[in-house]
This record gives sequence, C-alpha cells and structure tokens, in this order.
Amino acid sequence: MDIFIISIISYLMGSIPFGFLLTKFILKKDIREIGSGNIGATNALRTGNKLIGYSTLVLDILKAVAPIFYVKFNFPEYIYVASLCAFLGHVFPIWLKFKGGKGVATYLGILFALKISFGLIFIITWLIVFVVSKFSSLSSLAASISIPIYLLILTQFDQVIFFTIMFVLIFFTHRENIKRLKNNEETKTKIY
Repeated sequence: MDIFIISIISYLMGSIPFGFLLTKFILKKDIREIGSGNIGATNALRTGNKLIGYSTLVLDILKAVAPIFYVKFNFPEYIYVASLCAFLGHVFPIWLKFKGGKGVATYLGILFALKISFGLIFIITWLIVFVVSKFSSLSSLAASISIPIYLLILTQFDQVIFFTIMFVLIFFTHRENIKRLKNNEETKTKIY
C-alpha cells in the first residue's frame, strides 16, 4: 500500500504545472501558445518575464525535492519509485491532458534530493556546455548523461541503471530539439 500512495503523491506533486499556472495568473496567457509551447522554465523565459521564468525553474525543482525528501527519510526503499513518479508527473501531467514539460528542472530537483553532489555535477556540466553553445537543450542533454557517466567512473553500478533510464527519458522529451540541433535550426537561449 505504501508504494501505491508514494507513487500517486509523487506523481501529483510532479504534475503541478507551475509554468502554465504562473503565465496564466500573471500574464493572463497560455504558455502553450508561446515559444515552443512547452510548460517548462526555458519556455517560461520566452514569455519575456524573467520572474515567471526563474520562478518556474525554482518551483519545478522544489516540486521534486519535497516528495523525495519525505520518502528518503521515511521510506528509503521507495526513493527511486518516488523520483521516477515525480519526473513522470512533470512530463505527463494529468491536469494538462498528459502534455507537460521536458523534465530537466524536475530532474535537477531529484538529483539534489538524492545527493547534493549529483545536482552540482549536473549544474556545472550544464553551465559549461551552455557557455560554449548557448543551447539550453544541448546543455540539458549533456548534463543528464553526466550523472550515469560519473557513476560508471566511480563503479557505482547499482545506480547507473536508474540514471540511464532518466537520461533516456530526457533524451525522449528532447527529440524535437535534437532534430533542430542536427539541422542547425535550434534557437539559442538567453538566461539573463
């Protein structure tokens, strides 16, 4: 019974569409009709309102941290179930007909909740790739693969499978970005 309740609560927390809600309440617009149509932080920045963009980023991170911290200290055997469900909630939110964000900020929240060093590795990798390329999507993909590579180097094979699955999911959510990157059509992102 615990695993079912943990899964549902983690999914529901992850599925709160902060980018959609903030854009709707502050700008009276539907974020799905702006930029890429995505509900995540990168597209929230495209609204032109930095407060909405950065608030979406922080809230999308925290909506993963909250349930995972609770599970980490009370039901540690279900930590990866809670993590995956929070991520899937963001990518496939029930409130928006299962059409959500790409999961990067939520994944970052998962990483910080599991182990601070994972979150720091992700951020450092993201920043390095972003400074060089100016592509948020490429930075997200590189940062996502950095965690399983890091674990392989440390020979922590028990965790590699989970983080490889997470990378595959992020790769899947970025498939259109990957096509645009290959065709030299991807839009560069301004984060400041």
